[in-house]
Amino acid sequence: MFIAALVVAIDLLGFGIVLPLMPRLANDHLKHLTPEARGAIIGVLFSSFSLMQFVFSPVWGRISDRIGRRPVLLLGLVGSVVFYALFAFAASIPSAQWELAIGLMLLSRIGAGISGASVGAAAAVIADCTSKETRAKGMALIGAAFGIGFTFGPLIAYFGLTIFEDQKWGVGAIASILSLLAFVLAFALLPETRKPEASNEPRYFFSLSRTLDVLKMPSVGPLVLIYFLAIFGFANFEATLALLTTTAFGYDDKQNFLVFAVVGFILMFAQGGLYRPLVGRWKESRMMVVGLGMMFLGLGTLAAVAWSSSAVATPETARGMLPLFYLALALSVTGFAFVNPSVSALVSKRADPNRQGEVLGVNQSSASLGRILGPFIGVFVFELHSSRTLPYLVATAALVGVLLLLPNVTRQKD
Repeated sequence: MFIAALVVAIDLLGFGIVLPLMPRLANDHLKHLTPEARGAIIGVLFSSFSLMQFVFSPVWGRISDRIGRRPVLLLGLVGSVVFYALFAFAASIPSAQWELAIGLMLLSRIGAGISGASVGAAAAVIADCTSKETRAKGMALIGAAFGIGFTFGPLIAYFGLTIFEDQKWGVGAIASILSLLAFVLAFALLPETRKPEASNEPRYFFSLSRTLDVLKMPSVGPLVLIYFLAIFGFANFEATLALLTTTAFGYDDKQNFLVFAVVGFILMFAQGGLYRPLVGRWKESRMMVVGLGMMFLGLGTLAAVAWSSSAVATPETARGMLPLFYLALALSVTGFAFVNPSVSALVSKRADPNRQGEVLGVNQSSASLGRILGPFIGVFVFELHSSRTLPYLVATAALVGVLLLLPNVTRQKD
């Protein structure tokens, strides 16, 4: 379990390194286009990664059920090495060849998304290695690995931009090297965990009907929908966080790097330091309800901060609300840190052991859909009203929808 989580953490460092840099690089190549065209192209670069994860997470899960978790994870890591290296090459292409540069960036994002969709196989490793009683603690390791990636990835990017200021390929190269390190660790230390008694029933790797079959399971479908709504709400928050801190408090790019590092640190600490001890005393369903309540309070408070900051004259005046802002940040992120592993553990416990990879892949696919729609809607509605509250109100509305699903989930025994 530790090796699987470590591999995910190192691989996600690469994702966290490239993510804050990509808009800046793309914008340098697209200065001659209209703002609308630039925004559309950068939006495609962002969403292509999650779109590929949405499509391929169930595919990798089904393949891991057939051939094993280890080869799927290794293949995904090889893909990350190749496509982050391609991103580094694209970043080095001069702006005069902008079509080639943007085309290769898009190809690298598509390839990295397909490769990164194998994270569902890492969740299946956790499911293979844990009992139902310890499943949630295991899934929290994956959540903590995400936190590590999102904490230190932007920080590495921050220092990488300084070190490689005149060599734009450098940050992509760091991401590729880290993925190579993850591959070496997995190849040397990660054993196969798939149960040998797994069923040999035919499985179609691309199968919409089998995906719908998972969603129709009364014990799993509502959980997958809850996961989608929680991710959707959190993605509204993530995508507009830098916009809010810039417009409300006058933060620059470097300060926003540090804000996202704080988000990652809270996520890492909450899942590794708080969730694992607590879930030994409380059931996953209770932890999920507590987490949803914290998210609701945190996002509602963020809406209040956004509203109040829009009513003051200057960002300097608005900075008096920073303590409340960071309290709302901590509540939102900690709540999400409780929801994420709880839902994954419940989905895994209620799934057929012979379909762990497939069911967890569908669950990850729903998360990817939330990461596609959440940023799109969040950024769109951010500018619709001068109060800047709409993304956080949309997110809290999604959590109200979750309340309607909770009775179907909490009444079942695990």
